[in-house]
Amino acid sequence: MEENVRLAYLYDFYGELLKEDQRELYSAFVFDDLSLQELADERGISRQAVHDRVKRCINSMEEYERQLGLIDKYHRIEELTKEIAASPLLAGGDAAERERVLLLLDRITEVL
Repeated sequence: MEENVRLAYLYDFYGELLKEDQRELYSAFVFDDLSLQELADERGISRQAVHDRVKRCINSMEEYERQLGLIDKYHRIEELTKEIAASPLLAGGDAAERERVLLLLDRITEVL
């Protein structure tokens, strides 16, 4: 399960940098849970060719992550916003202001 989550994050952050046919293949493999053989049969190519193409997509996106670190930054920001939301300073204040701060924290993570 953890591997699928990692692959989904790679796609969320870097999928648009893949070519359209790469995105379609990767999406079918990761999100539609099609097997390499199913994808090979569907495309009229060998299972090994599908494996190689999927692996190239993963390698490309992992390289983008190594260079840019967007997923890592996202997770760090997510943790920090959770810490802020749990802060005792917010617990003792005005309920409306607390709600506003919590909404702003949610919007921060959505921006990424």
